[in-house]
Amino acid sequence: MNAMPLILVALGIFVLAYRYYYSFIVAKIAVINDLRVTPAHRLEDGKDFVPMNKWVLFGHHFAAIAGAGPLVGPVLASQFGYFPGFVWMVLGAVLAGSVHDFVIFVASVRQDGKSLAEIAKKEISPLSGATASFATILIIVVALAGLGIVVVNALAESSWGTFTIASTIPIGVFMGIWMFKFRPGKTVEATIMGVALLTLTVILGKHIPDSIFTPYFSFDHKTLTIMLAIYGFAASVLPVWLLLSPRDYLSSIMKLAVCFFLAIGVIWVAPDLKMPAFTAFDNGGGPIIPGTLFPYLFITIACGAISGFHACVSSGTSPKLLNKESDIKMITMGAMLAEGMVSILALIAACSLLPLDYFQINVAPEKFAMFKDQFTAMGFTQSNLAQLSKDVGEQLVGRSGGGVSLAVGMAQIFSSIPGLGGLMSYWYHFVIMFEALFILTTLDAGTRIARFILQDALGRFYKPFAKTDWMPGTIISSSIVVLFWGYFIYTGNVSTIWPMFGVANQLLATFALVVATTWIINRGKIKYAWVTFVPMLFVGITTITAAIMNIKNIYMPMLSKDGKFLTGLVNLSLTGVILICVVIIFVDAVPKWIKVLKGGEAKFVNELEVR
Repeated sequence: MNAMPLILVALGIFVLAYRYYYSFIVAKIAVINDLRVTPAHRLEDGKDFVPMNKWVLFGHHFAAIAGAGPLVGPVLASQFGYFPGFVWMVLGAVLAGSVHDFVIFVASVRQDGKSLAEIAKKEISPLSGATASFATILIIVVALAGLGIVVVNALAESSWGTFTIASTIPIGVFMGIWMFKFRPGKTVEATIMGVALLTLTVILGKHIPDSIFTPYFSFDHKTLTIMLAIYGFAASVLPVWLLLSPRDYLSSIMKLAVCFFLAIGVIWVAPDLKMPAFTAFDNGGGPIIPGTLFPYLFITIACGAISGFHACVSSGTSPKLLNKESDIKMITMGAMLAEGMVSILALIAACSLLPLDYFQINVAPEKFAMFKDQFTAMGFTQSNLAQLSKDVGEQLVGRSGGGVSLAVGMAQIFSSIPGLGGLMSYWYHFVIMFEALFILTTLDAGTRIARFILQDALGRFYKPFAKTDWMPGTIISSSIVVLFWGYFIYTGNVSTIWPMFGVANQLLATFALVVATTWIINRGKIKYAWVTFVPMLFVGITTITAAIMNIKNIYMPMLSKDGKFLTGLVNLSLTGVILICVVIIFVDAVPKWIKVLKGGEAKFVNELEVR
């Protein structure tokens, strides 16, 4: 099948949903009003609470939510064929992800930019608040460690990638000073200069390898980990306008520009999807994802349709930067639909490869040999991998994880555009660097978000910690967060808990939707609660099913295998703890829903009044 109809169908559905369905939600549920003063204005401190231009905030928000998930998840899920993943990303982004992000964002804005845990405490009970606080900190720290390892692996001994990504830091600081101090409000000027400088660094980056500057930008894994930790600490502690927001805004421009040109490339080249709509692995037993299509497709794709991490961003940095309420729709729903489109483009890039090449890249050679007869029976006999390896200048066999196959697929599409042929090596290495940039912007925002959540939690024991402008609390909480994820990356221990990330992230989305549903009900909007309740049920059922299957089929058997006991115990324990957290919050919330349904008074109807 040709890929272009998928792009057109997705775009059409996204546009209609944004225009009609989301306008309904904005008007009936959120009751957006620009006369209501946002926390960025009411609590402005020049550090964490700063009113932002909507385009700058959109860039920051998109950069924060769009990490490895929308790139890697759809690529790995291509094992099941292109059609299941495409359908879920379109429907999930429209009906689940965007709604999830929007409602949590509005709830946070209406409660002075508070975190998801604090919203749960107010909307449900202190028990739910404490449970959400513990679960979100656990998930974020471990997820940041996992994302950090991907960045370190991508940049290790890569002077081109390190130079380009390192350059975004001083460029971002320059843009922040220009927009907020030297020429306040002159966003266009800062954008033009920032984009020009970023483009220059990308061009120059290609010439860094084998130059006299190579030693200054080529580092091993451990050195990069230390540098990454220092950057994460700085991004968490420094005023948001100085480094985090402008750098994320700059990164988003590059992200969206690359994705835009990839979309143009798909339309221009109109590649055929070599992967079938469905594969025999839908029933389980696949070489990449051993589980069945249900529920593992939904856990694997994750961020491309809905992600619990988004709830942390929507109740973390972004609500503290909102200029006016009418910006929320574009910032949250617009960013989620953009991420959904990125995921669809990643799926197309992966499925444009010959299936045999796709599996040879993503499966270790010894494991690939075990499935060779199955591939032949499925008709996967053609291969172009030797030529692809030659074109990109890298050995591609057994480069699992999804990142390499995505880079090859994107490079192949770009190189097929007239006038750009013969540049496979350039495009391949550019996309690898682009993937690292994608992930790094989640790492810096995630560190700051984890700091906010930790400060809220510590504030229950010592009140000054709850004040985000109290510098000792900022430094201590940021140090704790960075030390934890930095330690995991430095020692490599995070690899033992990576298999449960997808489940943990979607379980976080489940209890974020429980909180969102409660928020709607508490405001007397019971007849509209289905907007979050329906996706909550679907995401909850699929994720809990996957968690139980992981415990039963993967983690429990590991306890009896030599050398696997600790790994299995860690995975089982973390998955079990997060499952229990979701159950606690759900059981705590349901009686409150029933009370309102039986005629009890809504808790916060008056909150909708303009302050």
